[in-house]
Amino acid sequence: MNFPELTPFGRFFKLTGYTLTNNTTIPVSAMVQVSKTHTRTLDRANYDFLRDGDTTVQQASLFYAGRIVDHVGAFAQWTYDGIAHHAALDNTDIRAAWHLTDNDVDFIYGMTVNNNPTVSDVWNSTPAFGYPYASSSVSLTPMASTLIDGGLSQQVAGASAYLFWQRSLYIEFGLYRTADQAFSVFRTGQDSNTPGGVARLSGANPYWRVAYNREWGPHSIMAGTFGLIASRYPDNTLPGTPTDRFSDYALDAQYQYLTLPHAFTAQAAWIYEKQDWRASFPSGGIGAGPTPANPTDHLTTFKAKASYIYQRKYGGTLAYFSTTGNADTGLYAPAPVTGSANGYPDTRGLIFELNYLPHPQVKFAVQYTWFLKFNGARSNYDGNGRNAGDNNTLYLLGWFMF
Repeated sequence: MNFPELTPFGRFFKLTGYTLTNNTTIPVSAMVQVSKTHTRTLDRANYDFLRDGDTTVQQASLFYAGRIVDHVGAFAQWTYDGIAHHAALDNTDIRAAWHLTDNDVDFIYGMTVNNNPTVSDVWNSTPAFGYPYASSSVSLTPMASTLIDGGLSQQVAGASAYLFWQRSLYIEFGLYRTADQAFSVFRTGQDSNTPGGVARLSGANPYWRVAYNREWGPHSIMAGTFGLIASRYPDNTLPGTPTDRFSDYALDAQYQYLTLPHAFTAQAAWIYEKQDWRASFPSGGIGAGPTPANPTDHLTTFKAKASYIYQRKYGGTLAYFSTTGNADTGLYAPAPVTGSANGYPDTRGLIFELNYLPHPQVKFAVQYTWFLKFNGARSNYDGNGRNAGDNNTLYLLGWFMF
């Protein structure tokens, strides 16, 4: 199996609140990621390619994943960022769950409190635990992404109820709000005082997840939908202003084939986001950040990947990613290296990855990201002669679990 993907047993462990235990082990673990990045073409005159070419301790994390008491358990991650030299609370999911079985009935239900939309999900097609499971922290990244795809991670607190009927039908519904006051622990380490530091939401914002799952022999398959509607203040330090509205709707699917010699997994996710700049556009911009040139915009993202592991040691992954949207010269303004000359956010590319696991808790990876388009164009995307292929990245990773 290619960690950190969940198997059917892993999904069961998470849905039942991390409460399975043999009473002989302490549910604490750690990981260290050591990496090296090489970007195809460096442009140090216009952008500081910080640590490109250096071997770095990219990330170190401490985990707790287990029972707290009776039917209550938690997954909590504390992470040190070796590039930014900063530590903070990472993905955290606290659950209360119950499992009922009676003859042919299998019913799991529970509640979760967490700090990242989709972190409660048990399939690896949703953003919080989706591919790539590790990527460079120093390479250039596209300027546009949907809000549900990491835009609120470790900045909000959400509570939801879920059920899993006959290991087939999964339904979850919850509400997310800004992680402040009594909930501020869920964003420990995040900058909430600087304009643009973190996102701030107005009120309670709905999140939903529905999926159909089927398991037979070594096979499992899932098809589902998830989404979020969020009202966000343009400036996180000015909560009394009007808000912009983000509506994210998604479809996803996953297939797994797991045996001792062979493990194959495939995931795909499509997200459509409608952006209503009801606050930022008419005001001409509130606080920090770019000002949209349109009253409404949209983004569409698509990600798909397939992985194969042989004898749980040797494997590889092929992935495709795409982001498209309408032109907005306010949001996607021209800038050296990181901007868009034509105002479009469009980015697409391929990821090739080879893995070697000498031990189930050690993974060495070689990953290459090939950009077919970057921030709106294939060539001269920033108006300064930089091409999408100049951002192609070779990424070497050593991932150690303890």
